[in-house]
Amino acid sequence: MTTSDQDQRTRTEHDSMGEIEVPVDALYGAQTARAVLNFPISGQRVPTEVVHALARVKQCAATVNADLGVLDADLASAIADAADEVARGLHDEHFPVDVYQTGSGTSTNMNVNEVVARLASRGGLTVHPNDHVNAGQSSNDTFPTALRIVAVDLARTVLDPGLAALEEALLAKAEELADVVKAGRTHLMDAVPVTLGQELAGYARQVALGRRRVAEAVAGAAELPLGGTAAGTGINAHPEFAPRVIAALSEELGLELREAEDHFEAQSAQDALVALSGAARVVAVSLTKICNDLRWMGSGPRAGLGEIRLPDLQPGSSIMPGKVNPVLPEATLMVCARVIGNDTTMTVAGASGAFELNVMLPVMGSCLVETLTLLGRSTAHLAEATVRGIEADEARCRELAESSSSIVTPLNRYIGYEAAAAVAKQSLATRRTIREVVLERGHVERGELTEEQLDQALDVLGMARPHA
Repeated sequence: MTTSDQDQRTRTEHDSMGEIEVPVDALYGAQTARAVLNFPISGQRVPTEVVHALARVKQCAATVNADLGVLDADLASAIADAADEVARGLHDEHFPVDVYQTGSGTSTNMNVNEVVARLASRGGLTVHPNDHVNAGQSSNDTFPTALRIVAVDLARTVLDPGLAALEEALLAKAEELADVVKAGRTHLMDAVPVTLGQELAGYARQVALGRRRVAEAVAGAAELPLGGTAAGTGINAHPEFAPRVIAALSEELGLELREAEDHFEAQSAQDALVALSGAARVVAVSLTKICNDLRWMGSGPRAGLGEIRLPDLQPGSSIMPGKVNPVLPEATLMVCARVIGNDTTMTVAGASGAFELNVMLPVMGSCLVETLTLLGRSTAHLAEATVRGIEADEARCRELAESSSSIVTPLNRYIGYEAAAAVAKQSLATRRTIREVVLERGHVERGELTEEQLDQALDVLGMARPHA
């Protein structure tokens, strides 16, 4: 028999709708097979992180159901062992259901139930995906529970470490370049001098505030809807089922998880996940500003600002020899665009609750997994491969600071705003320094200020630290 013949072999499975053919080697059953046929949409599967989290729910649920007398101990043990295999990623190829499926995630929940049931039946037990693996549960509470577990875990293990690395790198670079004075810019036009250290410290504060917003949102997402079953009432679940399973999940995963205070809120709405996406969007907005500033300051090397040098990572052109581009800031900007787009999807999806259930859960899971993973990885790499290697062209920075017409600003208190504006305009028109124009216009000669006061006023580093 050829490989092609083997691929065509099927077995007959049945569910409440009747019989259907399933690939002979598939661990899943009839409901998954129907979902594969019903949703040939994107080819994008439900993220494995969600599948693994669902399997952990099944594992802990089986153990608790045995303790509560809901399941036979041997049956529960077999289910727990099988679910653990799925959670560890040993059977990922058996989860083929498309993201764009039924809005509750029922197809994926049943995919997990069927695979776990088949694995648990290997020892001769008869394990039913609904009656046993899904005991005390509904797709309507397990799937959003899995989404929240994944979101909390990724925020803790991927996003926050990446943001922490970027914050630390920016703070270290801010301290290193604290005394490098440069031209400030508002509206992309010359403004009073600042230091590179001040700018970089500002970026670090943006990241720190982003971390705080994410942490606050994660605390909300840690409230799980498990136990509400079909509509929030908890029908068919033991009254002690949810708190015990959630306690077991917290211990198993090392996460601080808790039961929803109101199961109707936690199932009919997914505001906690929308809030987490929103916090991640703010981080993306911050990173967009930071990366664009780095690109502007590093532009050149001859025809741009050329205030800083970013690490050279790869050739920047297939036709222009020697050209090097700010590739990591650009890559991060694309991540930010994707995150902002994902948040738009999350907003629409979050608004799609009808009565007792949100019906866009799978796409919310897909967006959140991508958002948290991309942001975490990109910020960690940006910190290590770009920010830590930033070098300042101090001479260029000072040259631009001192040639800015806005350094006339400290003279306001001596000669007034209008006279200072005239000095600035004459300086630009004649390409002479502010100091030369002030002397030429007789402001010192008339006693409006001394030359010492003029020199102090035009000290660009002093302007950047007026209260030092």
